[in-house]
Amino acid sequence: GIILSSIIKKIWLPALSSTFTSLFYFKFLSVFSPSQSNSFHSKRAEDLKRDILKQAAGLGKELPTVLLIHQIDRHEGAWTILPLMKDFSLTYGRNSSWIFFCEEDTRIQVVKLLETLRRFDKSKEWFLGKALYDEESTIIHHYAFAENPTVFKFPDFAAGWALSIPLVNKLAKKLKSEPLKSDFTIDLKHEIALYIWQKGEGPHLTPVPEFCTDDVNSYKVDHCATTFSNFLPLCGEPVKKEDVFVAVKTCQKFHDDRIPVVKQTWEREAALIEYYSDYADISIPTIDLGIPNTDRGHCGKTFAILERFLNHTSPRTPWLVVVDDDTLISIIRLRKLLSCYDPNEPVFLGERYGYGLGTGGYSYITGGGGMVFSRAAVQKLLASKCRCYSMDAPDDMVLGMCFSGLGIPITHSPLFHQVRELFLSIENVFHFLSIHIKQS
Repeated sequence: GIILSSIIKKIWLPALSSTFTSLFYFKFLSVFSPSQSNSFHSKRAEDLKRDILKQAAGLGKELPTVLLIHQIDRHEGAWTILPLMKDFSLTYGRNSSWIFFCEEDTRIQVVKLLETLRRFDKSKEWFLGKALYDEESTIIHHYAFAENPTVFKFPDFAAGWALSIPLVNKLAKKLKSEPLKSDFTIDLKHEIALYIWQKGEGPHLTPVPEFCTDDVNSYKVDHCATTFSNFLPLCGEPVKKEDVFVAVKTCQKFHDDRIPVVKQTWEREAALIEYYSDYADISIPTIDLGIPNTDRGHCGKTFAILERFLNHTSPRTPWLVVVDDDTLISIIRLRKLLSCYDPNEPVFLGERYGYGLGTGGYSYITGGGGMVFSRAAVQKLLASKCRCYSMDAPDDMVLGMCFSGLGIPITHSPLFHQVRELFLSIENVFHFLSIHIKQS
């Protein structure tokens, strides 16, 4: 993840409107919310840094300073933003106007961004962004605003979002007196908006039409200060079908209703696929790993799959994908995505959640959206002594603890998604590579 801290002081902006052609004191701090040190993401962050520096070079003598969050803060929960507010306030609270956050694929028109922020009184508390909202109340948002969930807006991180310094200082003060609770981080953009709102004591998100997620080449972006370059990265030819081994976790009671859906939808896209169950059914076929089925957790089954992948089924296959039997996934899109990663690096990829990140916890990949492992990651994990503390422990959380202990960072992709129901923000639903629909 990245913090882009650019200091733009005493800059003459002749290209802007007559009301804005004056000296403008502004600190521009941008954060890529999924803080990531993976080589692919680091390169993309550097590309964004160079683009901002190139634009800023024409605005004044003092160039922006661009910082990468994973390079300056090793805090496990830095990607959740709130733990950094005290540092933001201390470092930028006196000589800055705004802090702006974006993702690595957000593209910023610096002059338009400055002009957009100029419309808002920097001495007041502002929370700005492109507004998303729930069509229906959802469990991942704890059924908040159940009577009318559309009233609560939260930012689309892809478009970028901004906090005025007075609001940053207020949040920092609150965090100092009331530390973050040890809790789950599931949908960060919604949770940040709730924290800022403070049950009506803080500001709502103010929608800003200049914060956009249209493609940079779209005809609709003339007014935009931000755009989004690509939801599915393109890094050359997709990896070969034979380079991806797919493991589907199931159990006997779901053989008749869930497995047929997999076979009728995405199974044909997979060259290498096995179904792991508590019962060997030759009609599917399934493989009995000798691990009793558990109602929850499945840690024993997942570690048995990892052992089998490394030592038996595919001793040379670079990638392993572990999914549930009710996960819908596009293997074709996954192969395109994996072309961006090096399987010789320890890569653990999927939708990132967090537990207790404000109090020394850890990040993990939520299993429902699918978990992708490079062979190198599986080798390092199994070479360690980290294992399930019980057979029915939550496998995704145990894996998160193990990789955290090994110093191997979780790699987040917004293309994976776990959802308990079909109600999603329309802006988000078309971005996904996988969706997990939890069935009864």
